[in-house]
Amino acid sequence: MHGLRIERPLRADLESAYTVLAKSIAQAFEEEGISEAEALDEIAYKQSLIRQSVEDDSETVFLVAKLNGQVVGTISFGPCGDDVRSCTNNELAEVGELGSIYVLPELQGKGVGSALIAAMANRLHKSGIEQFCLDCGLKAAQEKWKRKFGAPCIVAKDYWGAGSDHLIWLCNVPDFLC
Repeated sequence: MHGLRIERPLRADLESAYTVLAKSIAQAFEEEGISEAEALDEIAYKQSLIRQSVEDDSETVFLVAKLNGQVVGTISFGPCGDDVRSCTNNELAEVGELGSIYVLPELQGKGVGSALIAAMANRLHKSGIEQFCLDCGLKAAQEKWKRKFGAPCIVAKDYWGAGSDHLIWLCNVPDFLC
């Protein structure tokens, strides 16, 4: 996408990053039939993660995609979350997790997410990190990640209730370098 820049977020980027998280999470949760209250909790959690990465010494690193100076997408890398630990019996506990991959709804499917993934893979590679994991419980997003990352290494059947599986991928960083 012409004019797209990927960089570490600054304090001045937080408001537009919050907007990306709010819009994309609300839409994804609505499509999945997940309650508005749960969406608001997830939005607040993700907003706190990016704020901590900018303002504090956080283990989680964020990158943002900017178009015309506004954040249009986010991605993070940090310690594995509770769902990955639970579904893998801590087998991937030492592998970092790629997460918070969100793009404004009107820009989804235009390469922003792929650019964010490639930029984070390059950063990880330069840091000597050769693997990452990724997890997802949202059906629509799972289909996107299957196309991008292939078959998941773990399928936690009915993790979120009957018919709602949780998928986990273990990926090699060099496969996603640009």
